[in-house]
Amino acid sequence: MGQPAKPPPLTFFQIVFSGGPLGIANMVVLIALSIAALALTLDNIRVVRKAAIIPPELGAEVHDLVAVGELPRAADAAKAQPSFLAAVLLHGLAEAGGGWTDVEKAMEDATAEQAARLFRRIEYLSVIGNIAPMVGLLGTVTGMLLAFKQVADTEGTAGAAQLADGIYQALVTTVVGLIIAIPSLGAFALLRSRVDQLVAEAAYAALHALSPLKRRTNASPAEPGSPPPPPVALKPSK
Repeated sequence: MGQPAKPPPLTFFQIVFSGGPLGIANMVVLIALSIAALALTLDNIRVVRKAAIIPPELGAEVHDLVAVGELPRAADAAKAQPSFLAAVLLHGLAEAGGGWTDVEKAMEDATAEQAARLFRRIEYLSVIGNIAPMVGLLGTVTGMLLAFKQVADTEGTAGAAQLADGIYQALVTTVVGLIIAIPSLGAFALLRSRVDQLVAEAAYAALHALSPLKRRTNASPAEPGSPPPPPVALKPSK
């Protein structure tokens, strides 16, 4: 007699959806997480760009307008190019009447606010990277419970091949969860580093653009043409 024919190898979809109803439910959740992670990564790559956060020539244009005292026109120039840098400049220009200290404080607050918004956008990738392995582990645990329940129901007559097949199917969700988590966390780390770099560059560009206000504030106490203070009469010493 010839050897029994080997069963055909499982296809990709048969492997992925071989965990029974609970395994399929876990796989649906993991697929949704993978789609969300891909969409978030592409969207953040579009947003976290130097041209989008620090529009070219905006800082130089505002610097030139502020230098000649055209603060309203400088504010209009910033409003015409909505961005991280424009928001920081607008907050600084709004406090121009209060002196350089108020301008600097307003820009620091605006920088922190805008940076927090960018970090919140990429934080979802970290959330997905941490949730995906947990969902995969849940699928593995439930699959192994069902496999051992089968052994218990058959009073130990289930063969090692049947038990191994159940465990193999259960481990698929953990593998898929890790496949989703590793790229998600990697993209989060790269985008976070990029955001840190661009935030620092935007803060420097904003300070440089409004630096004429600092020079004007420092020169304001000694305005040209003001009469000198009267001399103080000294009392003769006894």
